[in-house]
Amino acid sequence: MKVQDIISILEAIAPSHLQESYDNAGLIVGDPATEVTGILFCLDSTESVVEEALALGCNLVVAHHPIVFRGLKRFNGSSYVERTIMQAIRKNVAIYAIHTNLDNVYRQGVNAKIAEKLGLLDTRILLPKPGQTEIGAGMLGFLPEAMNETTFLQHVKSALHVSCVRHTALRQKPVRTVAVCGGSGSFLLSDALRAGADAFVTADFKYHEFFDAEGRLVIADIGHYESEQFTIELLYEIIREKFPTFALHCTKVNTNPVHYL
Repeated sequence: MKVQDIISILEAIAPSHLQESYDNAGLIVGDPATEVTGILFCLDSTESVVEEALALGCNLVVAHHPIVFRGLKRFNGSSYVERTIMQAIRKNVAIYAIHTNLDNVYRQGVNAKIAEKLGLLDTRILLPKPGQTEIGAGMLGFLPEAMNETTFLQHVKSALHVSCVRHTALRQKPVRTVAVCGGSGSFLLSDALRAGADAFVTADFKYHEFFDAEGRLVIADIGHYESEQFTIELLYEIIREKFPTFALHCTKVNTNPVHYL
């Protein structure tokens, strides 16, 4: 099995042309014709993750976030990006990223996994691409039974394994319709409101953006890493379905750069 075989399986679910124009998903480092000895799945490919891959005998890292977003003009180890790329090249470890293309698909996408963890039913894409129903940003779904807002926020903390939820003022209304978006989702607030969502679970809301809810729904900002952490599990499951006996590993390195006291 070659690197390209793994890429083909992943891109059959989330084709590369579905990534956003600013993105850099795809094979970042490596030769697509290389024989794969093992795969390590992660959210962020860092130096520690490459070291972990080597220790596990893996020569392919499949990440959600591309380690390279902007052009690199020098490779002298002055940043963690340069050091990670240099280390991967030296050690013959391929790095592949599947980012906004995986965000933008309905089936087996990032938001489908969040909705699954929250137990949402009757899901649909929140903001479909023109002429599409299963391609687009965010997801909308329904809880099996309505919850009061405090219970819902506790459910979010428990189901998504988060220690902190930043949220807008509670409205003292039940939560049944829920919008979700892995990663930075503030651009979808107006769509969540139009869809009649009672709550919007996402990340990276700025201070003034919380005002934009205007008491019409509860924004639950759980953090970028926290909202996408189950993408690791998702990627593992996609490949395990095709190759159940192959050497597949989920990273044990917590790459979240944000810490809470």
